[in-house]
Amino acid sequence: MSRKCWTRTSEAFVAALGALTLPLVPAAAETPPDQYRVYTGAPRLFLRPQRLRLLRRERERQSIRWMQFNALLSGGAAMREPGFAEALVFAASGDKTAGRKAAAWALGDNKDTRQLALVLDWCRDALSEDERRAIARRLLGALSSEDGRGVRAVRDRVLAAIAVADYEPAATERALQSVVEHWWREQTVPGLRSGDLGFTQAELYPLFEIVHAIRDNLNIDLREDAPGYFKPLPLWYVASFYPAPYEAAANEYRIPVWNGNGEPDLSGAALARAAGLAMVASDTNATETQYAQGFLIEDRFIMRDPFGSPYEFLWANPYQPGLAYALLPLVFYDARRGALFVRSSWDEDARWFGIVGGEFQLFEDGRVRVLEMGPAAGAPRSLEVGSAEVVEWRVPLRVEAGADTLFVVGGRAGAKYNVEIEDEEMQEFEADRAGTLRLDLPKDHRPRVYLSAAGR
Repeated sequence: MSRKCWTRTSEAFVAALGALTLPLVPAAAETPPDQYRVYTGAPRLFLRPQRLRLLRRERERQSIRWMQFNALLSGGAAMREPGFAEALVFAASGDKTAGRKAAAWALGDNKDTRQLALVLDWCRDALSEDERRAIARRLLGALSSEDGRGVRAVRDRVLAAIAVADYEPAATERALQSVVEHWWREQTVPGLRSGDLGFTQAELYPLFEIVHAIRDNLNIDLREDAPGYFKPLPLWYVASFYPAPYEAAANEYRIPVWNGNGEPDLSGAALARAAGLAMVASDTNATETQYAQGFLIEDRFIMRDPFGSPYEFLWANPYQPGLAYALLPLVFYDARRGALFVRSSWDEDARWFGIVGGEFQLFEDGRVRVLEMGPAAGAPRSLEVGSAEVVEWRVPLRVEAGADTLFVVGGRAGAKYNVEIEDEEMQEFEADRAGTLRLDLPKDHRPRVYLSAAGR
């Protein structure tokens, strides 16, 4: 699908740590052990021995990802994140020129905490001790002033804390303890378990940088605190892309779901792909992530642009087997989260329906429409999408079912409804947090379905 066809229209929108002043002195060897003390050797951030060996093997074999990434840098391309990119080249190749370019970037007037942390961690052999101390001092300043609870701000604190572990171990411990015990276990995990909270596509990449950094250095797997959220996450991830790819100058993108009008955000699409690759790297054995690997590993979607290419080289593992994602069900439904994505097929011209941030979206003929739902829209809307039918809720509602699965959308969250399927006894069902009911119907005939509010 060309970019000229990839448009979006809207019919209507649904309502829907104190300052640190201690001198920078390397930690003493006799420091007592602590649960949040970082003992791993550099590089600590993402490039643990197994992944570093993979990247160096990719460079030696002149793989397509390495050649594309290296060509951009050697050709003088304007990299969106030069500290990250040059530091990654140095880590994978030992190229001292790249290491010094990363150092020059970090010692300049730059305030990107994430990139500063990566340069300090990955380029230690290219930095003098004075340069290491200077970068560490800047990271400590960011660490003491950062207090945001958003996933990106937390990610930056985690990377900064781990990068300066040799210089201020106490500050590292305080920051990591706060992230794990307070931001994660007290503030985030309860919402993930209940379904009240779920990370958006845009938040997945910084989330998995946190997951990798904490696990690699503290041996704490944050996912174990909310297995009900993380186990189906790769399947949600695969389902939450529109069917048609978007053709841009550098490469094709799969476009993740988003709210609002206008053209797709290609930087967001690149980070969504990076998030999937990092998610697969976090658990290569799970069946769910193997489906995600099958979805991600097609060469036509390799990121070749100055923004996405470093992420592609860092996280992609072409030697990891993947399962055929086209064997997945055409319906993804998670009642706990109120998540629903339905498609007619896994082909790029498929019809697709999803509930995205309170919007009811339909993708067909190369465009996304936000559907108007509610009494003001007139007669209840009914959509057949593959083996499912999506019907707008009204009170009462009578449906001549035309599919195996019926989704009634647009009701009240948690409301109870009476459902009578023809030739069966009436039952009471409760809508999920998005106001959706799922009804699996007999496959041998298409019954009438009657719905009304419970108690009436």
